[in-house]
Amino acid sequence: MNLTSILTPDLTIGGGAIFLASAEPFSPLRIFIVLTAFFLLMIFYQYRVRAQRRCFIQEYRWPPGLIRHLEREHPTLTRSQVDEIERGLRQFFIAYLMGGCRYVSMPSVAADALWHHFILYTREYDAFCRQAFGQFLHHRPAEVLSPGQKQSNEGLRRVWWQACKAEKLDPRSTTTLPLLFALDASLKFPGGHVYHPNCEALRRQGIYGGQCGGDFVSLHFDGTTDGFGDGDGGGGDGDGGGGCGGD
Repeated sequence: MNLTSILTPDLTIGGGAIFLASAEPFSPLRIFIVLTAFFLLMIFYQYRVRAQRRCFIQEYRWPPGLIRHLEREHPTLTRSQVDEIERGLRQFFIAYLMGGCRYVSMPSVAADALWHHFILYTREYDAFCRQAFGQFLHHRPAEVLSPGQKQSNEGLRRVWWQACKAEKLDPRSTTTLPLLFALDASLKFPGGHVYHPNCEALRRQGIYGGQCGGDFVSLHFDGTTDGFGDGDGGGGDGDGGGGCGGD
């Protein structure tokens, strides 16, 4: 049995042969065109789904009472600082989505605090994950780059790449930190992780010992750059579509 006989079967009814409307054999060119069109349609569909999920994350309304839990736990936070934490957590969720829902690590203790409270709203969080990612995103405590933690480093590199792309920054060389990586230092959040975009000169002077954006692209840190730039969510721009209106 060949491909032509599969695509153009004959049916026998009452002793007579009935053929499909077109019994003309499919040429290799036709097959190539059909498969290419199908492949492009699948890409377009995945792009649209990703864009809609991204908009869902951006516009999602937190469960009632969630923000109050964070404010009670950290009463010194101002309303504008809480807004920054909300934006940081959304940036993390979008980084996970745009990275192909691969393994990610949370870089911010402040955003992690809100994430932890969100997960306690079990039904709402489960429904959010299904709508935003199509699967459940398990909580992982905030991490920093560490020579002995390659899996966590991979997750951090993936988030760094997507967070930089979301803010139109060059993840390989930027003088500005994306929000999620600047959050803890800007808020002076207790136990927060402090990053600097490019700290080689400061390290040479012996005046900086924190986390460095340049380490994300460096092979010398842990011998790999796994997670850096892969799963780019389509188009490599970290955008995933235009504005949310009408999606």
